[in-house]
Amino acid sequence: MGKPNAPRPTLSDVAQYAGVSLATASKAVNGRADVAAATRIRIEAAIEATGYELGRHRIAVPNPAIEFLVDKLTSPYAMEILRGVTLAAEEAGIDIVVGRFRPAGVKTGEEVIRRLGRSGRVGAIIITAEMSGATHRAISKSTLPIVLIDPLRVDGSSVVSVGSTNWIGGRSATEHLIGLGHRRIAFIGGPAESLSARARADGFRSAAESAGLTVPQDFITHTQFDHDAAESAASVLLRREDRPTAIIASSDAQAMGVLEAARQLDMRVPEHLSLVGYDDTYVASWANPPLTSVYQPLQDIGRVALRTVQQLHAGEQLDSHHIELATRLVVRESTAPPSDRNRP
Repeated sequence: MGKPNAPRPTLSDVAQYAGVSLATASKAVNGRADVAAATRIRIEAAIEATGYELGRHRIAVPNPAIEFLVDKLTSPYAMEILRGVTLAAEEAGIDIVVGRFRPAGVKTGEEVIRRLGRSGRVGAIIITAEMSGATHRAISKSTLPIVLIDPLRVDGSSVVSVGSTNWIGGRSATEHLIGLGHRRIAFIGGPAESLSARARADGFRSAAESAGLTVPQDFITHTQFDHDAAESAASVLLRREDRPTAIIASSDAQAMGVLEAARQLDMRVPEHLSLVGYDDTYVASWANPPLTSVYQPLQDIGRVALRTVQQLHAGEQLDSHHIELATRLVVRESTAPPSDRNRP
């Protein structure tokens, strides 16, 4: 028991006992998230040992947080994955912090990874179509659990990723159109450096080759996964004398761009052009006509990504550094047999 009239212990006494700065002790007492768990435990022990009275203040241990970073916050694809991440996080008692992978003022992805390492987060989930080798190496070396969604590359490194069966998705879309009787099929892919974009294009080529189709080299285009880039690419394809009777887009956003290009040329889908999207986001069912699209289990991808971050944070061994979920084709009203005037 302390001596009568002895001065009450102060927060400075707590800081000195715990071997931390006064600022760190203050952060812990006020429930700030940027205090390491081990440091917080030392401060709690110092409070008990010194007899410091918290009064109305109590050390609040915040929920663990995972950062979700994406190139474009307006992407239906990213928002569907975020929905899955958020639902899984609610069940696990984890907070989600959402931001852009390359915010204003940040020049390199390596800067982003270094910031994440200092953030006090449990881990991070990243969706980006632009990642340099240096950024990839920074992720591989980071001690923070980081999971990539549909990364640009999957190699022998320790980078962990979640995606889907993109090759099968590209092939199933092509086989559907071939089964309807199409022979002039064009493919608008994502960026050439993207692993998922290349896999979808390879699935397209495989189906075309198996059916004995000769695909002109310029019937395969690689561009961004967005509306405007696909609209521009489709406009060129649809103005050809030997224009395609069907187009496969590598995202639903791209498919919407193809629809706009067709509209500007007074072409109706599917009467004059059959169209297949990819991802099967809400955009696909809202389109006019509703899009046939390759379904990716985007919410499940988000859930798996979150659980994988948790496993890494807990030090658990993963069965695989790359996890793939199954795709399937959802047939709606944007595909039909080619009309007589469009038959080859």
